[in-house]
Amino acid sequence: MKTILVTGANGQLGNEMRLVSAGSKDRYIFTDVVEVEGLETVMLDITDLEAIRKMVKDNDVKVIVNCAAYTNVDKAEDDVDFCRLLNARAPENLAVAANEAGALLVHVSTDYVFGGDPYNTPCREDQKGTPTGVYGLTKLQGEQAIQASGCDYVIIRTAWLYSEFGRNFVKIMLNLTATKPQLNVVFDQTGTPTYAFDLAEVIAVVIADYAAVDSEKYPKTGVYHYSNEGVCSWFDFTKMIAEYAGNNDCDIQPCHSDEFPSKVKRPAYSVLDKTKIKNTFGIKIPYWTDSLRKCIKNLI
Repeated sequence: MKTILVTGANGQLGNEMRLVSAGSKDRYIFTDVVEVEGLETVMLDITDLEAIRKMVKDNDVKVIVNCAAYTNVDKAEDDVDFCRLLNARAPENLAVAANEAGALLVHVSTDYVFGGDPYNTPCREDQKGTPTGVYGLTKLQGEQAIQASGCDYVIIRTAWLYSEFGRNFVKIMLNLTATKPQLNVVFDQTGTPTYAFDLAEVIAVVIADYAAVDSEKYPKTGVYHYSNEGVCSWFDFTKMIAEYAGNNDCDIQPCHSDEFPSKVKRPAYSVLDKTKIKNTFGIKIPYWTDSLRKCIKNLI
């Protein structure tokens, strides 16, 4: 039995990690900076390196899963320091503590590390990061800090994350398509939705693989891409949400991104190439509509 520390445990992915870990023989410590009624949560401020060191040492932590992040893309433009603290400094702290303890850090990053250069082929892990805003830049800086730390790490970039928990696109659109007679949704941003439960299951696969490896350094250390399979626009995504929920009275129409002014230019094409993670860990990835159907069934 090993001890696994999960940060950001009360967010979307953290909650799915709680579900996925339920049958595990390992000991999980779920941490956050806010308590949620009904959820056992250990308080841990990941901007405090000494607090992390103590937690890791006192509990002999072997794996850290970082699900915590500053994710408000537009607000980040006016909240640069705090965004950098959570997305760059905190992952560096976790990496330093992991390196000192000989532990693995599993860190979740984002498709927003791309977007500045125009392209229409799926993004690979070795592609140069070209973030368009503070959020993407600080997430890229967090990745770079982890890579420079010397720790064993698995960085998983994901995109368009949704779940039954927290505030996300699926839950917002379930409400809007049920209550609005007409809705305009952008069709000129393309990517792939990711069901957070599927991502949590992949993280569990990584943890199990790490436990089975008997070597000083983890040979599968590196950056990986994960989303569900397939490609769609936000318009297509919304159409399927409404269809699966039975919200057939809402007239959903495609529109352009510039009809919704934003402080940040979103990546126009953020489809991720997942060949590396599939080959390295021997996983099969669900198609995006199959996972969406499961999530909506749990929500309605």
